[in-house]
Amino acid sequence: MPASADHFSTVPTLVRTLVSAALLLCLCVVVLGAYVRLSSAGLGCPDWPGCYGHLTPSGAAADTRVLSSPMAGRPLEVGKAWREMVHRYAAGTLGLLILALVFIGISRRERVLPLRYVTSLLAIVLAQGLLGMLTVTWQLKPLVVTLHLLLGFTTLSLLLWLFLSLPERAAWRRPAPLDADGTVARARRLALVALLALGVQIALGGWTSSNYAALACPDFPTCQAQWWPAGDYRAAFDLRGASGRSYEGGVLDAPARTAIQFTHRAAALIITLVLLSAALSALRLRQKFAQRAAGLVLAALTMQLIIGSSMVLRGFPLWLATAHSAGAALLLMATVGLNRALRPPA
Repeated sequence: MPASADHFSTVPTLVRTLVSAALLLCLCVVVLGAYVRLSSAGLGCPDWPGCYGHLTPSGAAADTRVLSSPMAGRPLEVGKAWREMVHRYAAGTLGLLILALVFIGISRRERVLPLRYVTSLLAIVLAQGLLGMLTVTWQLKPLVVTLHLLLGFTTLSLLLWLFLSLPERAAWRRPAPLDADGTVARARRLALVALLALGVQIALGGWTSSNYAALACPDFPTCQAQWWPAGDYRAAFDLRGASGRSYEGGVLDAPARTAIQFTHRAAALIITLVLLSAALSALRLRQKFAQRAAGLVLAALTMQLIIGSSMVLRGFPLWLATAHSAGAALLLMATVGLNRALRPPA
């Protein structure tokens, strides 16, 4: 076989490896971002992209100028700084992996990767970098933090869809199930609605976290011992915010935080019903991949509900709060997988 043919034969393996690595790393970045946010390390490095003007927190700690004149009036806390910088290092590596996919999409004459898809993915990652900078420079403004979170979950979803659509994934090349009575089309619609609704719930979760509103309802299943607590909904969802101030720790009053947390909980009930409907609809189909995907949705949903309720009952420990964010990522991946399984191969 000619050398060029040998070279071409290695491309699918390289693509599969890069996509798999990017997908796994993106999941880690999402969970790391949640851990940084929940451990109050989002401003561990008050500048961007470095840390107190250095590439590493160790370099900043060795600089006497940083210790004597802290940047933005924030003394260096090495532990928090390392958490923030590890997240940045991982996000930067993810960007390089996606850039490599774009390069392969451009350089190959064969249709190895959908070029528009991977370039759109790169654009989203670049927007993520911009929002990451604004998250720090605008001092954790809730709207920026929430958008940063949403783009992270969007990147994760797109990478998973790309992974499941690779030609090497033989399982997804099976013919789509027959749809003589419209049950498949109905299952597809429900799965899409579930995916969109889950996106809204993730946004509400990000808004809850960025406004430090989780503790507004310290009991479960009630909120402040009420089924419908009083709250300031107008202030709760005012997206503008104030400029030139730090949002660390939250700036909203108690009624607004109560409104945010209660809305997040009420939406969780609705999302649960939508996801159950989508999964049960797919289970009725005689298509094993759709049934497996539906089973994963049900498993991820059950796990997320257990984690969410346990988090409240145990007083919001950091590890459970981080697990709640990881559970949201896994539930999203399962729902994306369900949507992919219900559609014909690309």
